Amino acid sequence: MRKALVIVTTVLLVAFVLQFVFAAVGAFTKPAGEGAFALHSVTGMAVIPVLTLLTALFAVLAKAPGRLVGLAILPLGLVVLQALIAMLANASTDAAGVSTPFGLTIAGLHALNGIIAVHVVVSVHQAARKLAQPAPAGVTQVAVREGEPV
Repeated sequence: MRKALVIVTTVLLVAFVLQFVFAAVGAFTKPAGEGAFALHSVTGMAVIPVLTLLTALFAVLAKAPGRLVGLAILPLGLVVLQALIAMLANASTDAAGVSTPFGLTIAGLHALNGIIAVHVVVSVHQAARKLAQPAPAGVTQVAVREGEPV
């Protein structure tokens, strides 16, 4: 199950990389119509949430530490925040529908939150890989509870 966790975190990481590619495709599509950000929207609102839930499920099934399980579910919250940021940025236009400085600042937070989400997924992926590594030969694993002296 731990190898499955590594695989699903890899796929999630690839989805986030593609998300940035799809954002660039939308930004550079000329003329920019309604469908310019379609791939970005579908990936962000459907693919990434499903992969995040699968990551959290596999983390639980792999008996990962609670910190890793919590970290695995965090991208879902960041995706919800992404949608809220995008809605606020899109709503922050003047009477003619032109972006305002406030709206553009909020839009910048959308990119920043995406970068933070990628860093979270990279951390989850690294922790999953570490968890999936077999213990070195001749080493006895000892469970130590948090707060206990080593």
